[in-house]
Amino acid sequence: MARPATGSIVERRGKDGVTFGLRFRAYGRRQYVTAQGTTRVDAERELRHLLADVERGRWQPPRAEPTVAPAVEPTFREFASEWLAQRESEGLAERTIADLRWSLELHLLPYFASFRLSAITPQEVDRYKVAKVREREAIDAARADAAARGEKLRERGLSNGSVNHTLSDLAQVLETAVEYGLLSQNPASGRRRRLKAARPNRPWVEPEQLPAFLAAAPAGGGRMLLGLLAGTGMRIDEALSLRWRNVDLMGAGTLSIVASKTAAGVRTVDLTAALRDELAAWWRETKHAHPDDYVLPSSTGRKQSPSNVRRDALAPTIERANVDLVKDGIAPIDTTFHGLRRTYASLRCACGDDVAYTASQLGHEDGRFTLRAYAQATKRRERLSGVHLRAYDAAIEWARMGTNGQDEATERVPAMQRTTEKPRRSGAF
Repeated sequence: MARPATGSIVERRGKDGVTFGLRFRAYGRRQYVTAQGTTRVDAERELRHLLADVERGRWQPPRAEPTVAPAVEPTFREFASEWLAQRESEGLAERTIADLRWSLELHLLPYFASFRLSAITPQEVDRYKVAKVREREAIDAARADAAARGEKLRERGLSNGSVNHTLSDLAQVLETAVEYGLLSQNPASGRRRRLKAARPNRPWVEPEQLPAFLAAAPAGGGRMLLGLLAGTGMRIDEALSLRWRNVDLMGAGTLSIVASKTAAGVRTVDLTAALRDELAAWWRETKHAHPDDYVLPSSTGRKQSPSNVRRDALAPTIERANVDLVKDGIAPIDTTFHGLRRTYASLRCACGDDVAYTASQLGHEDGRFTLRAYAQATKRRERLSGVHLRAYDAAIEWARMGTNGQDEATERVPAMQRTTEKPRRSGAF
C-alpha cells in the first residue's frame, strides 16, 4: 500500500515580512513549493488541497522556465562583414563591391570596428567626420613638408565629397540594422551628417588637346587603353574587362560590351577607322591573342586594376602631354578616366553625329548628360586658329567614322600612335 502523502509548513522571516513554503513528499521524492497565501491559515489550506491532489495523482511538479541567454549585440565589424557578404550574394557588380570594400576596410572599420551598433550615435558619426578632415590636414601638411625637401608624397587625404561617400555607405549598413530591429533609427542619415562639398569638377580632354594626349601615352597597352576610352566612350571597367572575342575587326568593325553597370550599358560600339587600325596592330603585337584573352591584360594575362593603369598610363600621359601643350600655348589637361567619356561625346558632336546615337553608344539610359556635352562642344571650332585649329582638326580626323578594307585595316600604321617607346612586355602595360 502506497505511503500516504504528508507535509508541513515552513515559515521564513525576512526584511520583507513572513513567507510560507510547503514541504511534502510525493512520488517517492521530497518536494518544496512556495505557498501563495500570506498567512499561516492560508498556507495550511493550500497544503491540504495539494496533498489531496498528490493522492489522486493529479499534482505535477512545477516546470522550470527555460533560461534564455540575452542576445549579444553585434559589433560594427561583425554586422558590416555579414552585410557585405549578403550584398555579394545578391550579385552586385564587381565594381560596386570593390567600392563598398574601399569604404569599409580603409575608412569605416578602422574607426567603428569595435563599436556595438547602439554605440554608433549621431555624435560619433560627427566625430568620425571630423577625424577624416583632420587626417587630411595632417597628410596635406606632410605633403607640403616633403615638397619643401624636393620629395613627393603620394598619399592623399579624402576630399569632403569622398568623406560623404563613406558616410553614405555607413548609412546603408546601419539602415539594414534598423530594418532588423537592432537600431531604432539610423544615426548616419541626413544632410547634417555630411560635410559641405563642392560640386565635382569633371574636366575632359578637348579635341585640340587630344593629339598631344595620345602622342604622350606609353606605347603598347597604355596607348591602346587611352585610345579606346577616348574613341569609344567606354567606362574604365568595361575597357579592362574587354576580351578579344568581343571585338570584330574583320566584319562590322565593332566591339561588344557584354557586362555593364546598367542594362543600357550592354551594347555594341562602332569603331572609328583609326581605332580599328590601332586595334588590328595591337592584336598583331600581342601575337594574335586567343579569343578569351583580355584585350588589355596585365603582364601575367589577368585583368588590370584601375588604380594600376591610372598610375602607369593616365598620370604619366597627362604629365608628358602638358609639357608639349604649354609649349604650344594650349591649355594643359586635367582629366580622369570618366572624363574621357565626355571627350568621346564632344568628338561625336564635332563629327556631326546625332545625339541619340551618341547616347546609345555611351550606354546612357538618360540622354541629358550627352546633351550637356553637346552643348559645350558646339561651335567650338569657330573660335580656334593656328596650332589650336590644326590640333582640333587632327583629332576630328582621328575620331571620324568610316570603314576600311580588311587588308588596309591590318597594314596601315595608326596616324596618332606614338612609336618612340616600346612596351615593357608585349600584350601588357
